[in-house]
Amino acid sequence: MLSMNQKQIEKMMKQMGIQNQKVEADEVIIKSGSKQIIIKNPEVMKIKMGGQETFQITGEVSEKSEDKPAERFSEEDAKMVMEQTGVTEDIARNVLEETGDIAESILKLSGKNKKV
Repeated sequence: MLSMNQKQIEKMMKQMGIQNQKVEADEVIIKSGSKQIIIKNPEVMKIKMGGQETFQITGEVSEKSEDKPAERFSEEDAKMVMEQTGVTEDIARNVLEETGDIAESILKLSGKNKKV
């Protein structure tokens, strides 16, 4: 059986046009629809070969499904609050959820001069 040290392997890879580099990471999250694959304490290697970059990741793997709650307010509701008050969509949605009412949200945002 042939045994090669790490430097010999890296030299051979370089001769073949393969480069690898360690990437520092605390956590890797792969999102697909409502599913997440979470890799904690990962070892991440970036490998360049033939003009392509690929990543090899090892670590503690867990999966999680995100149950997205149904939104109580439509896009049109948020747009109305945005147009009337000049705030961002995130702020409009947050205040809509907080107050539960379009008119109250507009009054609240108008009264505070957009400082939410």
